[in-house]
Amino acid sequence: MKKMTSGAVAFAAASAIVLAGCSSSGSDEEPTTDATDDATTEEATETVAQDITLWLMGAPDTPEPLVTYLQDTYAENNGGTLTVEAVAWSDALPKLTTALPDAANTPDVVEIGNTWAPTFTSVGAFSDLSDIYDELGGDDLLPSFTEVGSVDGTPYALPYYFGSRNMWARTDIYEAGGVEVPTTLAEVTEVHASLKDKGLGGLYLGGQDWRNAISWIFAHGGDLAAKDGDQWVSTLSSAESQEGIAAWQEMFETASIAQANDTDADNYFIINDGTLANIPAAASMAPSWASCCIGTPVEGGEEGEVAWDDTINTAYGLPGVDGGLAPVFAGGSNIGISATSENQEGSRDLLRIIFSDDFQAMLGENGLGPANVNAKDSFVTDDFRQIAWDTAQVSKLTPAAPGWASVEGSGLLEEFFQAVAEGGDVAALAAEYDEKITAQLNG
Repeated sequence: MKKMTSGAVAFAAASAIVLAGCSSSGSDEEPTTDATDDATTEEATETVAQDITLWLMGAPDTPEPLVTYLQDTYAENNGGTLTVEAVAWSDALPKLTTALPDAANTPDVVEIGNTWAPTFTSVGAFSDLSDIYDELGGDDLLPSFTEVGSVDGTPYALPYYFGSRNMWARTDIYEAGGVEVPTTLAEVTEVHASLKDKGLGGLYLGGQDWRNAISWIFAHGGDLAAKDGDQWVSTLSSAESQEGIAAWQEMFETASIAQANDTDADNYFIINDGTLANIPAAASMAPSWASCCIGTPVEGGEEGEVAWDDTINTAYGLPGVDGGLAPVFAGGSNIGISATSENQEGSRDLLRIIFSDDFQAMLGENGLGPANVNAKDSFVTDDFRQIAWDTAQVSKLTPAAPGWASVEGSGLLEEFFQAVAEGGDVAALAAEYDEKITAQLNG
């Protein structure tokens, strides 16, 4: 058990309860299986109906038809009722910290941001899924997401869905400026600086948009943190990381039309209809699910819905330093069973539905990268999705450090990149924030 910092302090105080519940059902009811694993008996066991609660993040981000499918199928398969509660991302950390250790109030199954998984798995917040890992997909599940949700090789939080990051661009502005799709990371800056200088359009990437900015670090061979012995340390000061940060600073100063305090909240809305300083956004960088809404709004659709004309838009993967694809940050979620839940077997039944071929295909069809790589065809239905799939294969996650959720919750990354965007000295800022971030990495 480790003491945690920042937003996870309350959770650590109750981690003894969590650890006690980990790897056990918390219930005296019989396991839910079609037949026992004991080769000496063929006696079948019956499914025990259990009413369970699933927390999904966002509004939720999982489309409503998929939520309904989970509820209906769970009722058919288990006989119990599945209640789905939406939790705003901004509220998730404090709610999880308070609820997970409390057996009386914990959700049974929880979607969690992939970057937060190590913080909770490291103190035993989720149940050991080793017994059903192969049944749920095993090695066909996204390895980076599985790794970030595991402790010493034991899986606790499995991949739910991924969203890679694409560059989204206005071909009409590119054509007006006489530029082509860039093929190297340096050309990303050059192309959009040229358009900005001509007043035709720039690159919309905000100063606080760290989730996209870190791709410049990754592309230059740097990283956010690394293990030094048994401790994690921030590595913004490494030569490779500083080279990437300096390249990102040049991009922001010469090619971006965003403000230093802008986040990634408006990336694909700005490219649709936004201008800053009377300069249109010629391109931006956003997750693959932005394909739903990238385009010029036109009249049409049913009941006043907006129809999107994508004929003047294009997408491409962020190019690397020497071409190819740069390692972009893969967003998305993991999913696990609360260790204090008294409905362990019903929760396992729900995971069986989530990782079924049918539901994996439904995720893909709705633009959420499926956890199982065998569901690729459901996701890759057009050129945009193919680009998203390709970039996901070379994507990179944030460090699997126990305190990473605290780092994200602290706002240190937003502060750091804003200071860089404002023209701060890269080496001095990297050293300053390495010290601040390292203090939180190890929980």
